[in-house]
Amino acid sequence: MKILKSTILLAALLLGSNQWAHSAAKVTKQTSPDALVSELYRQSGRKHSPFFQTKSRTLLDKYFEKHLAGLIWKDAIRSKGEVGAIDGDPLYNAQDMDIKNLAVHKASYANRQAEVKVSFENFGKKEEIVFLLTPGPRAAGWKIANIKYNDGTDLLGILKAGA
Repeated sequence: MKILKSTILLAALLLGSNQWAHSAAKVTKQTSPDALVSELYRQSGRKHSPFFQTKSRTLLDKYFEKHLAGLIWKDAIRSKGEVGAIDGDPLYNAQDMDIKNLAVHKASYANRQAEVKVSFENFGKKEEIVFLLTPGPRAAGWKIANIKYNDGTDLLGILKAGA
């Protein structure tokens, strides 16, 4: 009887620790910099991009650090459905798109920041965009602080110039 109780207790502990490990892995995956960038592209592909909508600032706060989210929000509100400082899709730095071979690469880390490169072809031209991320407030995971483009511009600079 004592052995049976010990076996049941051991099995329960192992099962519980396995579920905890699975939950921890899921949280890590969801909050990693490359997972956040992937999710942003996924939502954009589903026509749920947070960039031009004016219904919920929370959608921006999910992906972007507070200052950048505020600038994106102000641009969307100010433009009233017209072209604002953001004059194309910020995820592709383009107005017209025929995207192929989209790849979100693993994050690299330095000085408590992360960098995620995204590569793709647009109308046959190879492009690369770099997302700069910082840790968000407690338990908020990573947040996008800026997006750098091949042409030397960046989202933060575009928004500041348009303000």
